[in-house]
Amino acid sequence: MAHGEQPLYSIRDLLLTRATGPGYSLRVSRLDIPVGEKIAITGASGCGKSTALDLLGMVLRPDRVDRFVFAPPGQTEADVGACWRDGQRDRLAGLRQRHMGYVLQTGGLLPFLSVYENMELSARALNRPDRREHVERIARSLGVERLLRSRPDTLSIGERQRVAIGRALASGPAVLLADEPTAALDPLHAGAVMELLLGAVADYAVTLVLVTHAPEIVRAAGLREFHMRVDPQEDGSVVAVLEE
Repeated sequence: MAHGEQPLYSIRDLLLTRATGPGYSLRVSRLDIPVGEKIAITGASGCGKSTALDLLGMVLRPDRVDRFVFAPPGQTEADVGACWRDGQRDRLAGLRQRHMGYVLQTGGLLPFLSVYENMELSARALNRPDRREHVERIARSLGVERLLRSRPDTLSIGERQRVAIGRALASGPAVLLADEPTAALDPLHAGAVMELLLGAVADYAVTLVLVTHAPEIVRAAGLREFHMRVDPQEDGSVVAVLEE
């Protein structure tokens, strides 16, 4: 991290152990993500990339961590490690709701809501007074304004992913966590969705953490890369290591 850059995430000496097969651990010695950074977590399928994203999303509790600080711009920094140790789950849930947006592989849209209602959901939960104008502005930037009254099952996969990006941005998050958002798309549509995603996070000054197993996406987008490698252990367990 360059001198003077404000860290959004600052993590030191983190260990997560999961009872998967013979044993699985994820280790992060050092991870700094500055505000406004665009990074990709890469690695082969099944190496733990989504687990790393869940850690950043404060969904999974680490077994050990020396430092885990989350510092949204203009807010008091949160000691996430202490929140886990002290059982402050409501505090963590509040941080996720207010400061994080999620984009899943399949979009994860609610089928019984319209596109507008899906996108408005997080802004409504935060009682944002300008949410209609805000959602419509995001929809225009993503090229889905004409679809606002449609239901998700009438959309193409690419359209659903654009709506999912819009929904994730609607709450005004500090960070967008995207788990293989183009995996279900053909190369042409994947490139278009990625271009819209990068444009949107730039327009709304959002930090991006993207999980992908496709290195060509990282190269084309010019993202800072953190790679996950898996080290087999003598006892049959595996250790996934996240490193730049």
